[in-house]
Amino acid sequence: MKQLIALPIAMVHRMSFLFLSLLLVPLLTTMAAAQTTDVNTQLKNVADKIRAKTVAWKMPEAELAPELEELDAIYLQHKGENPEDLAGVLRFKATVYWSVVDNSEKGIAVIRQIKKDYPNTTVGRDADRIINSIQQAEEGRKIRRTLTNGAKFPDFSEKDLLGNPLSVSKYEDKVVLVDFWATWCVPCVAELPNITKAYDKHHSNGFEVIGISLDQDEQKLKSFLKAKEIPWVQHFDGKGWQNKLAAKYGIDRVPATFLLDRQGKIIGQDLRGEALEEALTKALTNTR
Repeated sequence: MKQLIALPIAMVHRMSFLFLSLLLVPLLTTMAAAQTTDVNTQLKNVADKIRAKTVAWKMPEAELAPELEELDAIYLQHKGENPEDLAGVLRFKATVYWSVVDNSEKGIAVIRQIKKDYPNTTVGRDADRIINSIQQAEEGRKIRRTLTNGAKFPDFSEKDLLGNPLSVSKYEDKVVLVDFWATWCVPCVAELPNITKAYDKHHSNGFEVIGISLDQDEQKLKSFLKAKEIPWVQHFDGKGWQNKLAAKYGIDRVPATFLLDRQGKIIGQDLRGEALEEALTKALTNTR
């Protein structure tokens, strides 16, 4: 469990707790000490269930009730055992509250519980820093919460990867998919064939895609785009999680997509595969 907890907490404001946890928990099953393997395996199973359910940037707590109850059961099962493991289970629960349920207060309350009950663990010692990071990230989430279906997507004025002017308003009277992604993001890359298929099918009817890359290596990005034959425009500033547009819109995990109608209003978020195709077909058949 130490490998997960010891990660620099300063990364939290750039990257959601859930992304870190779900990415690293599978690695822990082979990296942790033998006495903690059972806990790590149990957490991985919960992580897999949450990942299978998560299709949008946040979910109602009720939909994750079984997983939250399972975390409580894991904690009770191992209570009195390795303090680092128990603090890790609680940290994972805080992650779910903060990152998926979008409830910072409950997430912070769990971290405070760790500080009180397990003050000498890695998380316990870093509790104040973790809480501060969650509170800082909350400012970006306030922006993210305004991006609801039916709301006008705030415009921007930047340059694309080739140095040309780029904005949403440039595609007036078009249906636009704004896609926050990165070449290192496995689910982002997995969804590219679906977006490409939709683009090829609907581009002539007024469908555009704006990619906003959170990559840091420009040449690697360009090589990837060339190899995958990605035809749509890209915004790139090389700042990774500090990307200017990611900060502007409160994006703390990828992929994050917004489908905009011809008037620039949000009509769908984080749509994948058939869901994207259905929404596109409906939007493109609306009267101009």
